[in-house]
Amino acid sequence: QVQLVESGGGLVQTGGSLSLSCAASGRAFSSYAMGWFRQAPGKAREFVAAISWNGISTRYDDSVKGRFTITRDNAKNTLNLKMNSLKPEDTGVYYCAARPGGLNTSPGLYGRWGQGTQVTVSS
Repeated sequence: QVQLVESGGGLVQTGGSLSLSCAASGRAFSSYAMGWFRQAPGKAREFVAAISWNGISTRYDDSVKGRFTITRDNAKNTLNLKMNSLKPEDTGVYYCAARPGGLNTSPGLYGRWGQGTQVTVSS
């Protein structure tokens, strides 16, 4: 099983940037597709971005396309999310998640989750 720990959240003004990281420990990080999800207060957890096990395929929610970039480094067991041009609606707790097999946008199909990191974008 893989264990996940997010870091890099914080408070930023509208238009600013943040970089999130997810450190993975345990077995075979490179065999998992990885995803970033977020959850705002009172709302359901929603898909942000996902990446295939080898980093070749990526997918983004339309709301972040062109502003966020997901990458991974299998040699370092890390997943990253670079967030630019942040908006207040990007505020929420950001989670990284892992699943065996192909990338997917549904949070219900990810079996391993980190504890989350708070991102707050002020207007």
